[in-house]
Amino acid sequence: MATVNFKRATRIYDSLDRPAVNALDLEIEDGEFLVLVGPSGCGKSTTLRMLAGLEPIDMGDVHIGDRNVTFVPPKDRDIAMVFQTYALYPHMTVAENIGFHLKIVKMPKAEREERVREAAKILDLEEYLHRKPAKLSGGQRQRVAMGRAIVREPQVFLMDEPLSNLDAKLRVQTRTQIAALQQRLGVTTVYVTHDQVEAMTMGHRVAVLKDGILQQCATPRELFTTPINQFVAGFIGSPAMNLLPGTTNDAGASHGSLQIGLTPEQRASLTTGAITIGVRPGDFAVKSEGGLDAVIDVVEELGSEAFLYCTADATDNHIVARVEGLSPAARGEHVSLVPKPGVLHLFDAETGHRLPA
Repeated sequence: MATVNFKRATRIYDSLDRPAVNALDLEIEDGEFLVLVGPSGCGKSTTLRMLAGLEPIDMGDVHIGDRNVTFVPPKDRDIAMVFQTYALYPHMTVAENIGFHLKIVKMPKAEREERVREAAKILDLEEYLHRKPAKLSGGQRQRVAMGRAIVREPQVFLMDEPLSNLDAKLRVQTRTQIAALQQRLGVTTVYVTHDQVEAMTMGHRVAVLKDGILQQCATPRELFTTPINQFVAGFIGSPAMNLLPGTTNDAGASHGSLQIGLTPEQRASLTTGAITIGVRPGDFAVKSEGGLDAVIDVVEELGSEAFLYCTADATDNHIVARVEGLSPAARGEHVSLVPKPGVLHLFDAETGHRLPA
């Protein structure tokens, strides 16, 4: 096991007008499960490939443990990678796929078979060892790919969107298994996904990237409760945070009929008179008056909760509110959405930066 440290690591493609990864500073602790997340083209897969040695680093360094591996070939970095496509050999059995690397490095047969059995037991694959990949489900194939990484006993696991080929139900099941497995093995793991729900449920910490620049790296709870800027606020959370354009006035700030107060520190932090008011869907109370007047367009009932998709009367902004249980609200009903105390997220509309609490 080992730490991983990116020091101003940069990757530049001639075809892009900006670095794919720009001066990345990121330290991953020994045994940590770190998730890289962001929209398509943000640089998360490039970051993983730089760590694996599959992409050169144009500036900066990457360290695994005490070693600077910036110019070390992939085969000598002591890492194991799990790909999105499984990359299993179709003509080999599960046991042969799991133990293939060990055979290549000429590990004695008895030791190789013992490691394969141990990995199969951990991954609940013992009864499938003699099957070919074609006879396995998608989830089972992904576990075989995991087994192939486990037997190598690397310092670092790298996982590039390993669940993207699975259906929704299997994704939930498999991500739980991967998180539990990493906890059991204690191997430093860097995991790439575009799915922020996956990121928030699996990672010890989550690093959010945009346009090749690290926006914030924090625990899932910190990202949800204290996003550093407007981008992170809008990206993290499902459904996404409501981001309402507002203007400042003598009383504070407003968006339509919604009025909020501002502290002197918040006023001093604004670069213009424009502000963005952020409210999570679950942080609205649905009342008859006192907040943001809106009309309900759609009610989405999920049994234990309901989502109200609304349009603000004065601004035509689309807003989502979550209510517990089965909602009595109906389509076309006029309601007032009142933010609960202490839940507002305020951002400078010009810079996107979070305002002080």
